[in-house]
Amino acid sequence: MSDSILEKITQEITNDPRSGQSLLLFALMATLNVEKTGHMYLLSKLKEFTLENRQLAYGVIELMADNNIANDAWHQAYSKMEQAIRG
Repeated sequence: MSDSILEKITQEITNDPRSGQSLLLFALMATLNVEKTGHMYLLSKLKEFTLENRQLAYGVIELMADNNIANDAWHQAYSKMEQAIRG
């Protein structure tokens, strides 16, 4: 599951890194990437996702709940996303 979710999110962000949906997904990923923050994410932001992207958000939240973040696949995907966002 993790590779599929990460691949889908990476694809969404790299397809249009300046879209609101991409920025919302990246903000969620960035929040989950920093464990010290307690993974603080404003849940009301989920309302701003499209239905499809909300499902991706739920999937990545499941990865966090299953301790499947901060591994090689996560870091590689996050790096690609960050590169796309930064241009």
